[in-house]
Amino acid sequence: MRAGALVLAAAAALVLAACQVGTPIQDHPCPPGGTTLTYDDFGQPFFQTWCIRCHGGPNGYSSRSFTTVEAIRGQADRIFINAAADNTFMPPGPDGPSPAEREQLADWLACGAP
Repeated sequence: MRAGALVLAAAAALVLAACQVGTPIQDHPCPPGGTTLTYDDFGQPFFQTWCIRCHGGPNGYSSRSFTTVEAIRGQADRIFINAAADNTFMPPGPDGPSPAEREQLADWLACGAP
């Protein structure tokens, strides 16, 4: 790869990374009473509806897979800054989770994605 192309690619990666920075999970503690949301009743349906099309493993558009609760827990910080609470970078497009659903996602992730 030519040096100019490499510099351009690095600059593009930095711009994209800057666009993905939102409110971190540390700024949204688990509610005092915890959460009643679970992977079965909230996490799995949420990710199936909004994320799996692109983040569904080898057939998805992204190398990040959100097909198991363990995978989600391992990427909770990144998911949070892109899609939870007031972070609306993901999923892309005009339609996405409602503010209430994003708030539920924030609580669920902040409580450890039970």
